[in-house]
Amino acid sequence: MLARDLTRQLADRLPSRATDGLRAAALTWGRVTAPWRMVPDIIVVGAQRAGTTTMFRLLSEHPDLVRPTATKGTSYFDDEYHRGPRWYRAHFPLGPLARLARPGRRLRTFECGGYYLFHPLAADRIARDLPGAHVVVLVRDPVERARSAHRHELARGFESLPFDAALRAEERRLAGEQERLATEPRSTSFEHRHHAYLGRGRYGEQVERFVSALGPDRVHVVDADRFFADPVPQFAALQRRLGLSTWVPAAVERWNARPADPLPPDEHADLLTHFADSDAQLARHLDQAPSWRAEAVAR
Repeated sequence: MLARDLTRQLADRLPSRATDGLRAAALTWGRVTAPWRMVPDIIVVGAQRAGTTTMFRLLSEHPDLVRPTATKGTSYFDDEYHRGPRWYRAHFPLGPLARLARPGRRLRTFECGGYYLFHPLAADRIARDLPGAHVVVLVRDPVERARSAHRHELARGFESLPFDAALRAEERRLAGEQERLATEPRSTSFEHRHHAYLGRGRYGEQVERFVSALGPDRVHVVDADRFFADPVPQFAALQRRLGLSTWVPAAVERWNARPADPLPPDEHADLLTHFADSDAQLARHLDQAPSWRAEAVAR
C-alpha cells in the first residue's frame, strides 16, 4: 500500500509522458499478477456530473474498501470490454498485499465508471462478469446535469457549440449511435459518450436496464441533491445497503464541480418537461419523487 501511494505521489510530479509510462508498466505487471488480484463487487456506474468523483473519494477512504490501483475507473464495461478479464483484473489491488496491510478486515474493492449507466451493454456485461456486484447510481437535476456536462465537454475540448445549439443538435448527432453500440459490441461512439446532454439525464430507463440485469436488491439509487444537502446520514444509509461497516468521514467535499449561475426558472421548467416520464419511472426506484420534482411542486 505504501508503494502504491508513493507511485501516485511520484506520478503527480512527472510530465504526462512519464506518467503514461508508469501506468503502462503498472498495467503490464497487473496482467502478470491478475489471478491474485481482487475484483470489484461495488461499481459506481454514473450518472456523469452527478457526484461520482466525490463518491469515489468517499469510498476510497472507507477502511474496508481498497481503491483501484491507478485511476478511478477502467472503462472496461463500456469501451474496453474487448480487452478481456485479465486486462480488467490488472487494474485492482493484489489481494494478499491488501490483506497484509489491513489485517483482520473483510476487504473489498470497487471502481467508478461514469459512462456505464448510459452505455447500452454495460449492465448485462456487469451482471454476467460480476454476478455478485452491487451498483451505485447517482442522479441529480437532469437540467443542471446537462448544463454541467456541457461545461465539462467544452473545457475538455470535446464540444464547440453553445448549450442551446448543442441541445438542438443532440438528436442529429446521436441518431443511430445507441443501436450501433448495442449491435456492434466492439464499437465506440464519441457522440454518444460526449454529446448526450438530454439523453444521459433520462435516468428512469437507464436504471431499469440495470435493475432488469442485476435485480433490484443490487441497484442502489442515490439522489445526489439530497445527498449533498445532508451527506453523513445519506452516506451511512448507502453503506448499510452495500453491506459495509458504517464509517463516518471527517468531511464531505464536492469534488470536480463546475458551478454556474442557475437558469431562469421558466427556462429550467421548460427543459424539465423533457424528463417528466423518465422522472416518474425513476421515482419508483427512489421510493419518492426526485428532489428536483419536489422542488418544482413547492414552487
